[in-house]
Amino acid sequence: MKKIFQSFFGSKKSNQEKDLSEEEYKYLPKKDELVEDKFTLNFSSNGGKFLYATDSSECEDYFNKIIEENDWSEKSILCFKDSFTNNFIPNNQLKFNKSNLNSNLFITDCEFLVAKDGSIAQTPHPENFGSALTHPEITTDFSEALVEIVTRPTKGAAEVIEELSKINHYVYHHLPNSERFWPASMPCILRGKTNIPIAYYGESNLGKMKTVYRRGLANRYGSVMQAIAGIHFNYSFSLEFWDSYQKTIAPNSKVDAKRFVSRHYMGLTRNVLRYGWLITYLFGASATVCKSFMQDYHDHNLEEFDDNTLYLPYATSLRMGDIGYQNTQEDKKGVKANYNSLRQYIFSLRAAMQSSCEDFVTIGTKKDGEYLQLNTNILQIANEYYSSVRPKPIINGNDRPLGALLNGGVGYIELRSLDVNPLIKDGIDEQQVRFLESFMLYCLLEESPAISSTEINEIDINANLVAHRGREPGLKLKHKGGELSLKNWGEVILNKINICSALLSDEHQKSVNEISSRINNPDLTPSAQMLNEMKHEEKGFFEYTDQFSHKYQKLYKGMKINDGYFSELDKLRILSVEKQKEIESGDEISFDQFLEEYFSGDK
Repeated sequence: MKKIFQSFFGSKKSNQEKDLSEEEYKYLPKKDELVEDKFTLNFSSNGGKFLYATDSSECEDYFNKIIEENDWSEKSILCFKDSFTNNFIPNNQLKFNKSNLNSNLFITDCEFLVAKDGSIAQTPHPENFGSALTHPEITTDFSEALVEIVTRPTKGAAEVIEELSKINHYVYHHLPNSERFWPASMPCILRGKTNIPIAYYGESNLGKMKTVYRRGLANRYGSVMQAIAGIHFNYSFSLEFWDSYQKTIAPNSKVDAKRFVSRHYMGLTRNVLRYGWLITYLFGASATVCKSFMQDYHDHNLEEFDDNTLYLPYATSLRMGDIGYQNTQEDKKGVKANYNSLRQYIFSLRAAMQSSCEDFVTIGTKKDGEYLQLNTNILQIANEYYSSVRPKPIINGNDRPLGALLNGGVGYIELRSLDVNPLIKDGIDEQQVRFLESFMLYCLLEESPAISSTEINEIDINANLVAHRGREPGLKLKHKGGELSLKNWGEVILNKINICSALLSDEHQKSVNEISSRINNPDLTPSAQMLNEMKHEEKGFFEYTDQFSHKYQKLYKGMKINDGYFSELDKLRILSVEKQKEIESGDEISFDQFLEEYFSGDK
């Protein structure tokens, strides 16, 4: 998953607003050069016509004249906002829609008008990517500006990185010329109170649910946090492996295969929680963040790197620290995911999905007939629970995630703690994947007792310590009621991972050996490499990271097009649009009824 490069600017601030936008950002328009003025100038110079209205009545008059002069009264008009069609132009009998990307006209507000110099539109999900709702490989995450790339299941590191690179190549070639990818987990410059456009999935009940869920995230936690990007590593063992494994370690067991597999996947998951701090240390790549990200944020202990950048000197991944993803309501309400068995895991998440949260009740479910969130419970849906690892089911048709887990068992493990590495063109490489495969095998084979309340507290403390101070000399972590140095504990774990890697291939063992050297030399970690280069080059977070954005854009734009693969993705694009239309035309119940049935089916 990568962040499309865009700069976001807020509206004019009031006299009471004292925030980081007061500071000079050399990469943004100067304070006396208003974004509105710059947009007007650039829009006009590129052939646009700018009309200034003093009130809504004058604005409506302008709009009606434009429609009449261009004979557009019978044309299809794309407009995502009901407030425009219901209030701004209520008397016009025009053909408005929210899904036809081939419409003759598009109406939007300034929330979509932004980009690299404050003048270019913050565009919806590009039409030539296909439907974000139904495309199997190119979709969106929280925002229209967050492209989520999904690779198909493969058998090895080389295959998955090759496919990731192919999809990236296609996406780069189909991006609007004014946009490029942002190659880091922490977002680029955000100006003022940012309006980040929430992902839109069309007018089907399913599409509306996905959008409303994200609107709920914005209302609960703020949009800025949702602008953080990362890499999710999904891993499973083959059915042949599980059959052989069960016969080897439990030849006389009467436990059926499904229960056996789920039981051991849950054990693997617990060990990922226990030892996951090592992943953050080895691969964390977000020790710095733009000051604008912290605007209107909670208190923090970050230090100033330069005028525009905050950091912590020994941090590995601020994304995984307390300024990143948080689930605070669970602890307040006594709800915490329980990984000690599959049934306990399902029960704990369902409890959170069915328990009301006072803070979210205050937000409300609807306002003026528009959904603000799916519900007022601690979790809207199971996916809202932010965890470094999740046991996942194989979804078939309209299966509910927790129901699919209960009925079908665990199908694979989702590791969610990986930063996008700006030093690597695709954010991750084969060496890292081979290490992760070895790590997963270690977590499966290592003894995995139940996690006590004391141990889960230690796990949370260690995760935060490593995220904020992982490279600090002599850092000690919590371990079985005592303390153990990160270095010594890491060496023990890495030695075991090395043994597991030898069971896979020579290439796996080589990758593990090379990456293991980072435990004794923190300067070899991505976080340290980036921070040291920033100091040497005297560049802040944005300037340093932006150079990679340009580099990879030039690289992919210069690559020879793979006609066969591009043609395959073109077909998927067309099919995805057709499938979205089928879903939209197949709806026979209201959105309210849809939600009622959806949640009743996941009890």
